[in-house]
Amino acid sequence: MLREKTKAPDFNLMDQNNKSHSLKDFKDKWVVIYFYPRDNSPGCTTEAKNFRDNVAKFKNYNSEIIGISPDPPVSHKQFIDKFNLSITLLSDPGKDVIRKYHAGGIITKRISYLVDQDGIIQKAYPAVNPARHAEEILSDLEDLRNQQYL
Repeated sequence: MLREKTKAPDFNLMDQNNKSHSLKDFKDKWVVIYFYPRDNSPGCTTEAKNFRDNVAKFKNYNSEIIGISPDPPVSHKQFIDKFNLSITLLSDPGKDVIRKYHAGGIITKRISYLVDQDGIIQKAYPAVNPARHAEEILSDLEDLRNQQYL
């Protein structure tokens, strides 16, 4: 697990449409980076749908949601289409970024990070409840706003 208040490692990964993304692409936005084991598995589907159902609230906080798993872009595209997901899913087949973020090795762990507009990790989530994770992050974004951070 990476520590809070440290610089988030940059990455360059392909999304569900074979478009390349890096953390730098989201400068001036909050970014939720969530790691998950596999498209279409029960827990991963629950978590993705939870984020999907809260996308508008995240937009109100000037934030983007990025899911990262080792699955290929074609799998991400099918997963997005099947569940009408409106989030970006990135493919890390070599698990290089997954390892950089301490989200696993052989098995990808369900870990998330809330990264601020300057690329600093403000919150780390080592234990995630897929059904309530989006609301947990939204609550933290609200707390940060109340602290005059946003």
